[in-house]
Amino acid sequence: MLNSIQNKTDYLPKNPIPITFRFWTYLIANFLSLSCTIIVLYCFLRNRSLRRSLNNHIIIIILIVGLINELIDIPSRLYQYRFKTPLIQSEFYYLFGFYLNYGGHITHLLLFSWATIQRHILIFHHHCLLTRRRRFFLHYLPMIIIFIYSLIYYAVITFYPFCQTFFKFYLTGGYIIPCIYEYRPLALWELFIHQGLATLNIAIFSIALIVRVVQQKRHVHGIILWRKYRRMSIQLVTISILYIIFQFPSTIILFATRYSLSKVASISCMYYALYLRHYGIFLFPFACLASSPELQVALINSLQSRQQRYQTVRS
Repeated sequence: MLNSIQNKTDYLPKNPIPITFRFWTYLIANFLSLSCTIIVLYCFLRNRSLRRSLNNHIIIIILIVGLINELIDIPSRLYQYRFKTPLIQSEFYYLFGFYLNYGGHITHLLLFSWATIQRHILIFHHHCLLTRRRRFFLHYLPMIIIFIYSLIYYAVITFYPFCQTFFKFYLTGGYIIPCIYEYRPLALWELFIHQGLATLNIAIFSIALIVRVVQQKRHVHGIILWRKYRRMSIQLVTISILYIIFQFPSTIILFATRYSLSKVASISCMYYALYLRHYGIFLFPFACLASSPELQVALINSLQSRQQRYQTVRS
């Protein structure tokens, strides 16, 4: 879609976000998010009840995907901002960076899109998960399919076909742009399924969850049941807001570019959208921690346990 523009880099609008601002904001945000991600994953994996809880499984997977992005992609991006050149100037490194960056973001989006559906099953159809067979097909298998599909799909579209012009543009400090937008069938699949439908699915199922939970509370009048499911609902809605705020703008711009907005104008808007998109991953662990009282209790208990052991050793 943007191939003709990439071949004429002199006509590309400059990034309106100062590079120094991008460097420091990403550096601080990545450091804080990386620290929070490690803490949250530690609490999830260390605490047996949290680790075995079905509603936490997909959150753990999403956190791991985000952790890979924060450990590899963001430091590479910071290096390029600081020294005005890629960390490694090779085509394979460029492709690998795209695989982690773009593929990681969409995998993040697809997994959470399924999480919004999964919450309805866990809250309103939990009887369907009572047996191991049903848990495998309704709970574990969809997550496995989405993860493996993303790994294979983005490996294929990343390493074949390869866009030489995009690599040259990347060396001059430009963004990595998906080659698939040059191919209409893949571009439509990416826009409508991976981004449009996934983002719309998050919004619809999150709103539907709020409505159903409120109705359940009014009709059943079960205080215990309400308290149990309210936490899962709050966590889902909190994270959904992050995706809608930080992912939706780039999706809208891509749709507008394909059907109405001029390509040069779209790049100016896309600079802001691509900058903000990373904050969906940066803020994800904080949203998990803030919306999960069980996780907060596990963290406090872990800190208190460490403090007691430290005092014991000193004494």
